Amino acid sequence: MFFPLLRGTVDVLPEDVSALLVLSDLQGVAPHALHDGAVALLGEVLADELALLGELGELPHPSTIGVVLAGDLFSEPGANVRGASGDVRSVWLAFASHFRWVVGVAGNHDTFGGAREQTRFQQRPGVNLLDGEVVELDGLKVGGVGGIIGHAGKPGRREESQYLRHLVDVLRTGPDVLVLHQGPDVEGTRLRGSPVIREAVEMAPGSLVICGHAHWDEPLATLPSGTQVLNVDSRAVLLERAAAAH
Repeated sequence: MFFPLLRGTVDVLPEDVSALLVLSDLQGVAPHALHDGAVALLGEVLADELALLGELGELPHPSTIGVVLAGDLFSEPGANVRGASGDVRSVWLAFASHFRWVVGVAGNHDTFGGAREQTRFQQRPGVNLLDGEVVELDGLKVGGVGGIIGHAGKPGRREESQYLRHLVDVLRTGPDVLVLHQGPDVEGTRLRGSPVIREAVEMAPGSLVICGHAHWDEPLATLPSGTQVLNVDSRAVLLERAAAAH
C-alpha cells in the first residue's frame, strides 16, 4: 500500500518521545497484508505498516512514538460513500497496540459505539480521546476539542457558542499541542477553516494546532500571532526531534 508519510521536525519533545505521528481524515480502506489481504480501514493498515517500519529501523521505534489523531477515520467497505459515519475504535486500538500512546479527537463522522462502550473505550490504557479536556503525556500537555461547529441536532456538531466555550477552556490551560478536527482558516489565503476558531487560537499563542476536516495544499501555516497550524487532512506526518531527524 502506498500512502505518503511526510516528515518534519520540532524543537522540543519529551525525553522519552522520539517523534509524534499525526494523522487525520483517513477515509478509505485498503487490503491488509497481515490479514491475507482482507479489506480494513485505512487507519488500521497504516498503524500496522508504520509500526513495522519502526521495528525494521526505517522509522523511530513505535514504543517511542506518540500518535495524534484529528478525526474522521471511518469509511464504508467499498470506500464509495463520501462522508459515511461509523465506528473508529478499531483504528484507535490498532495504533494503541503498537505505539507509546494515542491522543486525539473525534471527527464529525466518527462514532465509538454506544455511550457505555465509549466510556469503556476511553478507560483503556494508552487511549486519550479528548473533547474539552487536557492530558499530560510524558510531560507533553495536549488539549483537544472534537467535532465541528454546526447544528447541534446533527451528529458530531455543536453550536458555535458551545464549541468556543470548550475551546477557550482548553486554551486557558496553555497546552503544548491543541488537537481539533475543524481548524482555523488563514486569512488572505485559500487555506480553508473557521474564522472564529482562528480568532480564538490567536488570542492564546504558543500551542501547535493540529487539525484536519478541510484539505490544505500546504500542510503547515503560521498565523500572525505566531501560532503554527499543521493540517493533516488525508495525511500522515511524522514530527521528529530536530537533533534526531535525518
